[in-house]
Amino acid sequence: MEGQRELLEKLKQYDTPSVTNVVATYPGDREHCLGLYHPWETGWYTDERLKCMYPELGRMAGYVVTVTFGLPDPGFDRLSFLDLYRAIEKTPKPVILAMKQDFPEEIKRKNGLCGGNMMTAFKSLGVIGVISDGPSRDLDEVRPMGMQYMLTGVCAGHGDFAIRAVNTPVEICGMMTAPGEIIHMDENGAVKFPADRLGEVEERLEKLSAHEAKKQKLLAEHHDAESLAAIMADQYK
Repeated sequence: MEGQRELLEKLKQYDTPSVTNVVATYPGDREHCLGLYHPWETGWYTDERLKCMYPELGRMAGYVVTVTFGLPDPGFDRLSFLDLYRAIEKTPKPVILAMKQDFPEEIKRKNGLCGGNMMTAFKSLGVIGVISDGPSRDLDEVRPMGMQYMLTGVCAGHGDFAIRAVNTPVEICGMMTAPGEIIHMDENGAVKFPADRLGEVEERLEKLSAHEAKKQKLLAEHHDAESLAAIMADQYK
């Protein structure tokens, strides 16, 4: 797994928009884009609802573990935090924890689900960031941990909740994700792709980075409309 970890570290050289570009944004560009998903019609990256709480931490990438939380159900009490901890423990590191908040909307918007205690436990198990389709809390406690919070917002309190599912597919702010995938995230949002394509994604990112650097140099050197249009033509038809 050391080779995989090295690739994940290399991925942190690139921002999330660059990762989306090589994963699926430009399917007509077969040199740089893998075309893993339809750009518009599949949920492979997050929408504008997701906010980065600590942009100063930079980019992060890790293997996905998912958990779904909801209101307590007297008819279902088979899952606990121990099941979630075991799932994280068994997953290659580092881990991005995708937390689905399956609550009624009026509760979900005021549910500060995750906080200092939960994040400390997650960090001990190898989690480097949490991504969720609802709010959480304790920004001041979590910030020194160096763990990323990708949330819809923050609020101060919560009521009783329970775990409904561990390591099942979830939707987080427009992105469908499941175990067996990697999430790359930064202040622009998050994108997912299959873990077995990690090497290919990194290779394409190297190629794209060189291509983009050359293009931007040319764009900065030219100041007439015709030249600028010609330089951009390989990407925007």
